[in-house]
Amino acid sequence: MGIDKKDLKNVYFVIGTSYAGKSTIVKNLARKHNGIALEENYHDVKLPELDSSEFPNLTYPRDLQDWHEFIRRTPDEYYTWLLNAKKECEIVELQILEELLQKPETKDKKIFVDTNICIDTLHKISDTDHVLVMLADPSIGVNRFFDRPDSEKQFLYQLMLEEPDPQASLDNYRKMLEMINSQESYDELENSGFKVIYRDEDRSQEDTVLLAEKLLNIGEC
Repeated sequence: MGIDKKDLKNVYFVIGTSYAGKSTIVKNLARKHNGIALEENYHDVKLPELDSSEFPNLTYPRDLQDWHEFIRRTPDEYYTWLLNAKKECEIVELQILEELLQKPETKDKKIFVDTNICIDTLHKISDTDHVLVMLADPSIGVNRFFDRPDSEKQFLYQLMLEEPDPQASLDNYRKMLEMINSQESYDELENSGFKVIYRDEDRSQEDTVLLAEKLLNIGEC
């Protein structure tokens, strides 16, 4: 590993569950502090150049010929692929961070990262006040998955509607979502040793930014 805590003194990581506000807080903190936002799936910038033999899980969707194959996998197959893809994501995300930190123009910038880096690695490379966990009820990630208008989710939804039995396809995908958004995963994040912000529909984005700044010990610009 090429970077350590002293290199990451201006880097703040955000992890957590779906629909907890990770992407929003990263963008808002970067905007307020004139920093850099590494947003959800920022590793995608490296995807075209990845070797499929070294990163078979990350490159699986890139090299897929028929996307119906993607949604026809069993929940166990999908979940195993996702876990392995996250491990590969960590390698690529750390490479991107290392490259970014070597640029003179980023030397004094705060960097806010919506990351796939695992809890154990974060404890090794970052201080506890530089990692924020954001949590929403696990059921939200299951029940609202296709509510968002982003193109990726709507693309998958349309694929399922094209299947011979759309409801069976949707039910299969829902089982996978239940595995990803399990109570066990939630508990692991909640007990990670990092500061936690819980989803609150009544809290404004501005108040969430103030809360995140307090928990991450980020002063005014």
